[in-house]
Amino acid sequence: MVYFVLLLLLFLFLNWNIPFYRDKNKEILMSDESKCFSDDAKSIIYDKKRDEAVLLIHGFPTTPKMYTYAAKRLDEAGYDAYAPLIPTFGSNIEDFEKTNYTQWFNYISSYYENLRKRYKKLYVLGISMGGAMTLNIGEKYSNTPLAPNRLVAISAPVAYNNIRYGIFTNIKAMLAPTLSLFVKNIGAKIVYSRPESNDGNEEWNGYGGVFIKQGLSLSKAFDKIRKDLKKISVPMFVMHDKNDQTVPFKNLAVIEKYCHDYIYVKREVEMKGDFKHSHHSLLMYKSVQKEYMDDIINFLRGDYDRKETKLH
Repeated sequence: MVYFVLLLLLFLFLNWNIPFYRDKNKEILMSDESKCFSDDAKSIIYDKKRDEAVLLIHGFPTTPKMYTYAAKRLDEAGYDAYAPLIPTFGSNIEDFEKTNYTQWFNYISSYYENLRKRYKKLYVLGISMGGAMTLNIGEKYSNTPLAPNRLVAISAPVAYNNIRYGIFTNIKAMLAPTLSLFVKNIGAKIVYSRPESNDGNEEWNGYGGVFIKQGLSLSKAFDKIRKDLKKISVPMFVMHDKNDQTVPFKNLAVIEKYCHDYIYVKREVEMKGDFKHSHHSLLMYKSVQKEYMDDIINFLRGDYDRKETKLH
């Protein structure tokens, strides 16, 4: 009887800790960059009133600074570029802890819609969480008058801890629902730079530490994004490094599994060298950013429109 009770308690505990999080705060987020912890955290915008533009969506929990080089390259290639700071990112931790993925994505959706009405062609590019949001944008607006023209998803997660796909990003995160009852974060801090890093990653800024409810909100969003991938009906370019230490490389195969072959182009990469970074924020890295942006710009121009031209 004792063993049965213990097993039952263990079952209930594990079941409770399966991510089930539901975003409750529906407040609309408003941009206020006067709250930014530094100028480096602010939006990057190249608005020259051209016909084509690219929306760049930053990751979690970072800032648009990750697109300093990418936005400049897009501008030089003839595109307007917009890398907005999602409200509460890059400002203060207390405000950030009150928000969730639904609010962040609603803000990006509204920003996207405003741009879409202005430009003849609009493309979306995102890294990490921004990559997941890019897929989400494609799912939401495909087959509508507001459909994006092309999507670029880099290091994009669509599964966090998932037995079916063999993806285990962080097993400890299974305890997050219980932990969220007692703490909001673990080691939360503002990160102005990473001097211990190199190859451009030393310039990363955003928040450091673990944000329990925000992490749950994000991982829960991946489930719906993954299920809706087949809704995307615009050309898409995806890229992932085989040694990504932040988002498992297996996510790339999951995305490919559910997307339409005729619009899908992938770039599997494997950085060589002794780099002090996670092989994740790929467009920040000075050793490869030119090569990767060359490929992305070629894709935006329509050079890779068939599965047969898929890059590896």
